[in-house]
Amino acid sequence: MPSSSSSLKIGIVGFGTFGQFLAKTMIKQGHTLTATSRTDYSQLSLQLGIQFFRDVNEFFEADNDVILICTSIVSLSGVLESMPLSSLKRPSTLFVDVLSVKEHPRELLLRKLPEESDILCTHPMFGPESGKNGWKDLTFMYDRVRIRDEVICSNFLNIFATEGCRMLQMSCEEHDKFAAKSQFITHTIGRTLAEVDAKFTPIDTKGFQTLVQLKDSTMRDSFDLYSGLFLHNRFARQELENLEHALHKVKEMLVQRMSEELGTEKTA
Repeated sequence: MPSSSSSLKIGIVGFGTFGQFLAKTMIKQGHTLTATSRTDYSQLSLQLGIQFFRDVNEFFEADNDVILICTSIVSLSGVLESMPLSSLKRPSTLFVDVLSVKEHPRELLLRKLPEESDILCTHPMFGPESGKNGWKDLTFMYDRVRIRDEVICSNFLNIFATEGCRMLQMSCEEHDKFAAKSQFITHTIGRTLAEVDAKFTPIDTKGFQTLVQLKDSTMRDSFDLYSGLFLHNRFARQELENLEHALHKVKEMLVQRMSEELGTEKTA
């Protein structure tokens, strides 16, 4: 049977940094959590009051209302393939992903999960750094891909609404269009600045300081995340081409101005 109308039993798949970050708030709100991961987080889970399963079959046999998938973008397909879905105690369980791309997990979840399972695709637009002082006014995007149990879905979404998140319902396709123009471009600029070894100098402008901070923030994220933003968002390739074209155009403008200046000097 499902949990009470407010408290949920939530099982986390992939208990890395982001899964732990979400778990702390869920525990604080009174939800019951279990977790499984390739890495053994038994001791940490014990400290947090979370039951950790090394055996993924036992994890899926637990009576969870929600399975929260917190894996990396690039590992999602393999993780879903290895899930012993036949061990699910309740096939109607709500599956939720929190990946930074949305069409990719939507397609995989629809293809691989039992027809009875509910699916909610989400993207908390914040993380352990930006959300360390609370989630108020931070954006939580979601797409109700396949929902039959409205109570469990609403209770899960209420975890974020209760913390003051700006709740944004949006299709997975629309999300990926926006994300290619914003998150992917941000990461690309940050990694480009790292390649030119951008660092603070004694004469920095505020604008340059912001760029160095962007580089530092971006490089704290794994290359797996960055490559996932490119490989699994069909709109990212065009944005990368647009960025390359824009840089080439700016360079052409400078070369043109230099040519004009040299021409002026010769006729002076």
